[in-house]
Amino acid sequence: MNDRFHYDALVDDALRSVVRRVLTQVAEKGLPGSHHFYISFRSTDPGVVLPDYLRAKYPEEMTIVLQHQYWDLILGPNHFEVTVSFNKQQERIRVPFAALSAFVDPSVRFGLQFDRKDKGGEKAEAPAAPPAALPPAEKRPPLAAPAASEAKPEAGSEQATEAKPEDAASKVVKLDSFRKK
Repeated sequence: MNDRFHYDALVDDALRSVVRRVLTQVAEKGLPGSHHFYISFRSTDPGVVLPDYLRAKYPEEMTIVLQHQYWDLILGPNHFEVTVSFNKQQERIRVPFAALSAFVDPSVRFGLQFDRKDKGGEKAEAPAAPPAALPPAEKRPPLAAPAASEAKPEAGSEQATEAKPEDAASKVVKLDSFRKK
């Protein structure tokens, strides 16, 4: 059993399910308003079905546009199929969701990019060493409160501008400080 979560893969799967749901709605009801999609996928991934001339023209990655000239969009549990027009010639393609590399809806400035670390013969990064386990709470030393004699420097003083590296690392920044008022 693997002893860690692969959050990057979990997030990619969740984002692919967004694409699946959007394409399911399009297959059932058509494209609403000015929505249209650029869908990029790795043409060499298992399960990708393309005519040979398209695979030769796009040996690594291909992008299709679903806007005006697409027909018969069908969704499977792990893939979609669609007929698209290439140089006035209709071609049926099949793309597994695992082969997706990007999904963009420029009409609403929305885009997803999918990560795959083992693509193109590159090896996935070696897993990082697991973090050391903390001792049980009863064996941990108590957290020391700051001594009353440690006065905080005033803003603008020379002492305030010369923060120690450990002070900077332990500083907590509130997200509210970045929000517009």
